[in-house]
Amino acid sequence: MIKNKIKNLDLSATLKINEISKNLEKEGKKIIKFGFGQSPFPVPDSIVEELKKNAHQKSYLPIQGLDDLREAISNYESKKKNRNISSEQIIVGPGSKELMFLLHISFDGDIILPTPSWVSYKPQSIIAENKFHWIETSAENNWYPSAENLEKLVIKNKEKNYLLIFNSPNNPSGQVSKNSKEISEIVKKYKIIVLSDEIYSELTFNENYESISNYCPEKVIVSNGLSKWCGAGGWRLGYFVIPIELYKLKNSMKVLASETFSAVSAPIQFAAISAFRHDHKNYIIKSKKILKGIGEYIYNNIKSNSVIMNKPMGGFYLMPEFINKTFNTSAEMCTDLLNKKGVAILPGSDFGFSVEKMISRLSYTDFDGKNFISNINLDTKVDEDLIEKYAPKIVDGTKRLKDWVEKA
Repeated sequence: MIKNKIKNLDLSATLKINEISKNLEKEGKKIIKFGFGQSPFPVPDSIVEELKKNAHQKSYLPIQGLDDLREAISNYESKKKNRNISSEQIIVGPGSKELMFLLHISFDGDIILPTPSWVSYKPQSIIAENKFHWIETSAENNWYPSAENLEKLVIKNKEKNYLLIFNSPNNPSGQVSKNSKEISEIVKKYKIIVLSDEIYSELTFNENYESISNYCPEKVIVSNGLSKWCGAGGWRLGYFVIPIELYKLKNSMKVLASETFSAVSAPIQFAAISAFRHDHKNYIIKSKKILKGIGEYIYNNIKSNSVIMNKPMGGFYLMPEFINKTFNTSAEMCTDLLNKKGVAILPGSDFGFSVEKMISRLSYTDFDGKNFISNINLDTKVDEDLIEKYAPKIVDGTKRLKDWVEKA
């Protein structure tokens, strides 16, 4: 009754841990939710007002997206990338995740996934029946593949079409790529297509965000949306910027969109225009200050001879490896932490690491973002006192995690 390739799939790990955490809370347990990666901040009031004003919008909109919205996105991305991007290059979807899925369905070739990669890249390639290849990375290289390793993989069969998924800042590591230029040289040399997942790009702690599309724009599809920087994950609005040279892929995705979701919710699209047309710089600056402060607080309190990890560089993730823990699998390790300390994190095996590697993803978003962001200014220093006051579950979770580590 069910296809074999679907039978072997489980719920998305990030959504699954959220459901498990909520169920445990219903049982009366106090759970620190370090597993689910959702922005803690409210959608900016001006954008919410636009949604209210457009609640009456009920017509089907163009498959590719509302013209005014695509124009707003193209202007936004043109300014961000410092090059001219046409509204015809934009396709809007119900979250960037759905657009990625349509890309997997359309693309005829092999998928290259750096280890680690976000939990849904691999399952989507399986559903689309695309062969995927893991490519090793290292902490020293911020968990991104080297140009040398990428070339070694591709050169085994240069006749194939390849799609490299490149995510910076990265989920799950919280790292930013330092070698995009070197990777781009291999991309151009072997005509690799790149999906640059830039959903966390506005939350890069360093102001000088660098997209791989800066170096090879004709080969890179940029993916972004409202879920992370705008706190609007549940609104389900994402978009792709597709190079003119890849118009066949864009047209194929448009056909698939017409046969699946038809068009993104009309009120959401009208409201989203203001997200890209108006200046939300202060909101983003304060969001980044809080996330950077909290990320470094956990990093400084957890990092030790027993726990190794890179300092966070963007988004809201840390990727600790527990040196003194011996379990059969990282999933077993995370279950032990949840059962003993009520702290939910995700195992590294969900992101492409071998099950024996005691590595995990920690999402530091379990705090009242609305309260925190409304109580700081642009020049506020987010220190330990502020974190204790406005993010007490972060402090509690850090203490629980530290205690669990020490009781090896």
